[in-house]
Amino acid sequence: MTTVKQVVKLFEQWVPTDLAESWDNVGLQVGDKNQKVEKVMITLDVIDSVVEEAIENKVDFIIAHHPLLFKGLKEINFSDPKGRVIQKLIQHNISVYAAHTNLDVVKGGVNDLLAEKLEIENCKVLLPTVEDDLFKFIVYVPSTHIENVTNVIGEAGAGYIGEYSHCSFRSKGEGFFKPLEGTNPYIGEQGEIEQVEEYKLETIIKKYQISHVLQSAKKAHPYEEMAYDLVPLANKGDLQGIGRIGKLKQPVSLEKYCELVKEKLQIPSLRFVGDPQTIIQKVAILGGSGKGYIDVAKNAGADLYITGDLTFHEAQDAEQAGLCLIDPGHHVEEVMKDGVRNYLLENIDALPEKIEIEISNHSTDPFKYK
Repeated sequence: MTTVKQVVKLFEQWVPTDLAESWDNVGLQVGDKNQKVEKVMITLDVIDSVVEEAIENKVDFIIAHHPLLFKGLKEINFSDPKGRVIQKLIQHNISVYAAHTNLDVVKGGVNDLLAEKLEIENCKVLLPTVEDDLFKFIVYVPSTHIENVTNVIGEAGAGYIGEYSHCSFRSKGEGFFKPLEGTNPYIGEQGEIEQVEEYKLETIIKKYQISHVLQSAKKAHPYEEMAYDLVPLANKGDLQGIGRIGKLKQPVSLEKYCELVKEKLQIPSLRFVGDPQTIIQKVAILGGSGKGYIDVAKNAGADLYITGDLTFHEAQDAEQAGLCLIDPGHHVEEVMKDGVRNYLLENIDALPEKIEIEISNHSTDPFKYK
């Protein structure tokens, strides 16, 4: 049986909650962490029509980008839209989980997905907010199992340095131990000191990976008691943060790039600021509502800044400063649906039992176009 807790644990190996902004509300919003899960649905928003879709499709668990519960509730009134949604979720035993700003920030999340779709290459974080804490993970492994343990912890995420994975160092030595009464040693006999050819395997992991890497190592390790060390490092890991900035493969006019944005994001229209013939190459992007970061994009050297929910005065100020803007709407964050589904499908074997994973077919965009 696979539970909500197990799906959440798998998901948070990619999108840890500590990447979220302090004002945000992420994690389990409605439901029971021990509830059985057979079908997951991915959506941008949890609104009445999406819940009806989930009920019809016999969904147990919804993973959303925008939190259903954001501000504090003073009441749950079943005659109000939100209260009605909560009532239906509880009545039909559907749990809801939200990954919001942490899914924006994380590598491979909303902003990287948008940048990839819009052909922005060699991306860097637009505004760093988090620097990964790193640990050295040292584990002692008998020579018979060194290759397997090395591969397992590498697949669990250990050993990433820049664009290199499975980085490790090993040194050969001899391990000594005496199994005491009540043990069931893989090697040796109770009461006898055993000497074994072992390797000291060293690698690097991020703080949020510790639990997963340790569990993976213990499953692959043959000993009852795995000897290991975790050492905090002074050097820091990858910078993570708000938005992305990169370059287009070839310079292009703002007018032509607007057409590409419409095509790639499958939107009927967009708003833009700037001379249509302006040549664009360096592009900053921030999914959702990013009007507060116009100056950050300008100071980073962007020719163009792409974000949603722009207002008149911010757009006017950008125009005067010589920064082009594209506002494709807030709803383009729905790229997260494919991203989350693909991650879960790629890692589904880590769950006790396979589950169905589907994407909501219902558009939650409130705007209509003509």
